[in-house]
Amino acid sequence: MLVGVVLSAIALLQGLRPPVIEKYEVILSGLPDAMDGTVLVVLSDMHLGSQLGERWLAARIVQVKAQQPDLVVLLGDIFEGHGPPEDQLIATLKQLSAPYGIWVVSGNHEFYGGGKMSLFEEASFKLLSNQWAEVRPGLVLAGVDDLTAGRRNGQGGDPISQALVGRPQGATILLSHTPWQAERVAKSGAGLMLCGHTHGGQIWPFDYLVRSRYPLLEGRYEVDGMTVIVCRGTGTWGPRMRLWRPSEILRVTLRGKAKKNLSE
Repeated sequence: MLVGVVLSAIALLQGLRPPVIEKYEVILSGLPDAMDGTVLVVLSDMHLGSQLGERWLAARIVQVKAQQPDLVVLLGDIFEGHGPPEDQLIATLKQLSAPYGIWVVSGNHEFYGGGKMSLFEEASFKLLSNQWAEVRPGLVLAGVDDLTAGRRNGQGGDPISQALVGRPQGATILLSHTPWQAERVAKSGAGLMLCGHTHGGQIWPFDYLVRSRYPLLEGRYEVDGMTVIVCRGTGTWGPRMRLWRPSEILRVTLRGKAKKNLSE
C-alpha cells in the first residue's frame, strides 16, 4: 500500500507538469529544397474539458508559438467529448497560428462528442477527413478519420487509400490519430506518419497492456522505409496522472536530405 501511495503521488506530480518538447528531424524523399527546414509542431490527445481548461490550453499555445512552427498539426482527441466544449476553449484554441496553417484529423473522442468537426472549420483550421491537401508545391499532408471509431461503427471502405489516392508528386505526410496500418501507408509511398492515441500507456505498467494492441506505442519507428512518430499525448485521459510517460509536444523538422558531414 505504501508503494502504491508513493507511485500515485509521483504520477500526480508528473501529470501536473507541462508537456516536454520532443524534437525530431526527418528526411523526406521528394521534399523540395525550398521546404528543407520546415518545422511542424504536433499536439495530440489534449482532452480539453473538465480536467484541462482554458488556462492550461493558453499555456500550451505559448509553448507552441515558442517553437516558431511553419505549420501546426492536431492529431485528434482535442476535446474530451462529453458535451459541447466551452466557448472560451474555442476562443483560446483560435489563437493557434502558423504560416502554413493548422491541420487537424479526428480522434475517437471527437466521435464521442457527436462528430462536430465544424468546430475546427469555424476556427479556420484545415480538417483532413480521408483526404489530402498540398501545403506547398512538393509537400502533401493527408489525413484519415480515426481508425478505431471506424471499426467500432462498422464502417467499411479503405480510408488509407482514399486519403492518398491521386495526390501530386513530392513528399507525403500521413496524419492518423491511431497508429495502425503503418505498413500499408509505407507501401503507398508516404515518407512520414504522425499518430497519437496511445498516450504511451500514460501510467506504468499499463503500457505493457496497451502495447499488446498498439505495438507502435510511443516515439520513433522505421517501418518499411517510412518514419512513424507516435506522440504520447499533450494532455491526459482521465485523472491528471502520468508515471514515467510525460506529456509531450512534438517539434519535427523536415529535411530533404541528410546534413553533410562537417569534415567533408
